[in-house]
Amino acid sequence: MKDFNYTLEISANQEEVFNALTNSFQIELWTGYPATMDDQVGTVFSLWEGDISGCNIQVVKDYKLVQEWFFGETENPSIVSFTLKKAGKNTSIELSHTNIPDEAYDEIVEGWKDYYLGSMQNFLEFS
Repeated sequence: MKDFNYTLEISANQEEVFNALTNSFQIELWTGYPATMDDQVGTVFSLWEGDISGCNIQVVKDYKLVQEWFFGETENPSIVSFTLKKAGKNTSIELSHTNIPDEAYDEIVEGWKDYYLGSMQNFLEFS
């Protein structure tokens, strides 16, 4: 199992970034796929036609979102944490993803940078 940490600055305020992470309609706009998501603890979510699924385990509106991602039967849960911080007029997203299965690590890192956070950044900055 491996961990991945990544920080990205987006030209949007914390509320806009938080909504892009938790609002199903907005997620569908930046992914192009149906999404099941909200900003409530206990929500079981599904993104990219079920390629990503999990459960919200901590939500602090406009500041923090912590999720357990499902990777089948693993000894330790895979935890994804987004922490949003004001960075001038922008928002800094600190991503932490723990316990990524070794065989999925490279694909997950590429997905974070190019498809998940990269797509969300393009949506917020250029739409």
